[in-house]
Amino acid sequence: MKKVLAMILGMMMLLSVCGGALAVNEDVTGELVIYTSMYPEIVDMMNEALKAEFPNLTPGIDGSFFFQAGSGKLITKIYGEMGDNRDQALDCDMFMVAEPSFSLELKDYGYLHSFEVEDAENKLRFPYDKEGYWYPVRVCNMVLACNPEKNDEWAAKGINVPKSFHDFAYDPALKGYISMGDPMTSGTAYATLVSLLGKYGEEYVDKLGENKVMRESGSTAIAKLQSGECAAIMILEESILKYLEDEEKKGNQVTNLEVIYPEDGVVLIPSTVMIVAEEFSKNVNTEAAEAVAQWFLSPEGQEMIIKGWMHSVLAGETKVPYHSISTDDLIQKDIGVDWEKAYHDRESITNLWTVKVTQ
Repeated sequence: MKKVLAMILGMMMLLSVCGGALAVNEDVTGELVIYTSMYPEIVDMMNEALKAEFPNLTPGIDGSFFFQAGSGKLITKIYGEMGDNRDQALDCDMFMVAEPSFSLELKDYGYLHSFEVEDAENKLRFPYDKEGYWYPVRVCNMVLACNPEKNDEWAAKGINVPKSFHDFAYDPALKGYISMGDPMTSGTAYATLVSLLGKYGEEYVDKLGENKVMRESGSTAIAKLQSGECAAIMILEESILKYLEDEEKKGNQVTNLEVIYPEDGVVLIPSTVMIVAEEFSKNVNTEAAEAVAQWFLSPEGQEMIIKGWMHSVLAGETKVPYHSISTDDLIQKDIGVDWEKAYHDRESITNLWTVKVTQ
């Protein structure tokens, strides 16, 4: 009888524990809106994951938790909602933006809510705000890419596919045959520009201008790489990895694009998650926002990041995006970005780009 009672008690305790665990995110209610610059395909995947994880949390925009736009448009939208005096409420409760310099700016404006990620110092392998106003949630990797099927054609014209960021800008034979994202509209392209300015100085921008670099979206650059209009492109690794996986799913075992991990280093860009301070948030639901942020930084949330062709921020995580290489190895090759410079010198950097490249 004692054994039976013990088994019953044990089962009741187990059910209680499991019920509690299951009820954690079932208890998260209200509405939530997240502004993000993640790609639409990834946003759709994340949206369904959040609906499953937080069944009683209401998506705030037509069945979606997310408002998605490119970094430039998103920042313009946020500025517009802030008002001229930077003191107006926003139409969102969270941000997931491309790079940390905008997080530094939002923190200075007092628009962010501080929250704690337990053992963040050991849990995260990328920098975070020590006061808890922003944390890295996904890592984008800026690389080069080429079309191996066209390399012989380029070689016949005396053009070698660049193996480094340096050659991408400095090799005059590539003039008119290279493409990259526009730092005026893309947060990751802007972060990369700041990184390469730190490594090579303003001359790097001069050389990009002399080489007539095209400024285009990732999809346009990929199309030009396929057609042979471009010999090489500077692009987020995730864009090429997504292309490769999509081709494999279609049954195409041989693809015509290839990631080049530059010999002079990669640019790792830890995109951030932030919570809007209650007095400025749309739904005044920081409890739900904290729960969602914590989930994104959990192994389960990071699994979705990896499936979205981006790298995990968790220390010790060995899984990598489809066909990528070790995140820890990439960290060793990271050129780095001065985020304070990216924030405080934004105007002078974008003016330099405009004068040297776009005019």
